[in-house]
Amino acid sequence: MSPLRQRMIEDMQRRGYSATTQELYARAVSQLSKYVQHGPDKVTEEELRQYFLYLANEKKSARSTTTVALCGIKFFYEHTLRRDWPTLQLVRPAPEHKLPVVLSREEVRQALAKVHTPVYRVCLTTIYSCGLRLREGAGLQVADVDSARMVLYIHGKGKRDRYVPLPERTLELLREFWKTHRSPEWLFPAPARQGLKHPGGPLNGGSLQAAFYRAWKKTRIAKRAHVHTLRHSYATHLMEAGVHLRLIQDILGHRSPQTTAIYTHLTRQVRNTLIDPLNQLMKEL
Repeated sequence: MSPLRQRMIEDMQRRGYSATTQELYARAVSQLSKYVQHGPDKVTEEELRQYFLYLANEKKSARSTTTVALCGIKFFYEHTLRRDWPTLQLVRPAPEHKLPVVLSREEVRQALAKVHTPVYRVCLTTIYSCGLRLREGAGLQVADVDSARMVLYIHGKGKRDRYVPLPERTLELLREFWKTHRSPEWLFPAPARQGLKHPGGPLNGGSLQAAFYRAWKKTRIAKRAHVHTLRHSYATHLMEAGVHLRLIQDILGHRSPQTTAIYTHLTRQVRNTLIDPLNQLMKEL
């Protein structure tokens, strides 16, 4: 590891950034260095401008990818190298307002039924039934289960920990699955480490995403779904069941109620209010 990279990582550690964020930000600087073909400390402001034009016009990077690149590079130059470049204030991608894909309860059931490997099936079921992010579900520990209070302790994004309700059936599934590996630490140990006497690592997020993708293809449902779709579906199903928006916000760990409010546009009740007026409009056609 180069001294410059080590200094950047130390700067991020001092500010309490997660290991995942550190990795993403350091990778963003490495990719910039690879593009300009010299060290990042020798990059000029014009080269920086050209790099973000390359991401937008040639590579056509998604907004989320460009945002991570910008945040990582901006951190490096503003905090590690102490450079205040106006370009870093001008390259932020335009905001997007996309509605998430939501599955019906039956579609969720179909997808989970197609997951045949127990560790993936139980983990994905837990992610849906507790409204978790992928990393939150894959990294669950035995100590996170509070069966007396029927809640899970979630190590949330941005160090915003929270408790989420634990359905009885999910607790049963977790207990049944734990008996198959008896890891003293992880609820979902990586499959290759099951059966070992010493504690293994947690389930790999990429493997979990791939397992869901394989199962989803088998359903032949024409929606673009991924693991995070289970979380969107959970929130929408709770809203359809009459759970208050503020409570759903707390369960999901959203900072702003505006983030949670997007699900109000996706509920069956909202759609049903349009059915009769639309049918009236179409009668004359």
